[in-house]
Amino acid sequence: MRKDTLNWIALAEYDIETAHHMLKTGRYLYVVFLCHLSLEKMLKAHVAEITQNLPIKTHDLIYLVKTSGIQLPETFLDFIGKINTASIPTRYPDDLQKSLKEYPKSVAKEYLQQTEEIIEWLKQHPTLKK
Repeated sequence: MRKDTLNWIALAEYDIETAHHMLKTGRYLYVVFLCHLSLEKMLKAHVAEITQNLPIKTHDLIYLVKTSGIQLPETFLDFIGKINTASIPTRYPDDLQKSLKEYPKSVAKEYLQQTEEIIEWLKQHPTLKK
């Protein structure tokens, strides 16, 4: 496995662990933001392995899924589409109070759970088992 691939995986794991800390401290926007970031980095690990190149600088999870060529289950694709649209509002909220209402604890917890499920699935994918 490429050295940069291992680093992408380590970064994804670091971000998901940080998301857990943000959930405990009530920073729910950051939970969603870090879930997106963790998925982004795990997908970049796959892109690096498949293309044998550094992935381009992008936050677009849909692009990364397509570039990786991985056939994700439909439920995972649905969630990736959902969290992909949450990237900008959680990164740069136009209205903090409105964003906080859109992403309460229940939503943050759900996003974290779904992200962890996808991350674990991606870690077990044959692309990373070389």
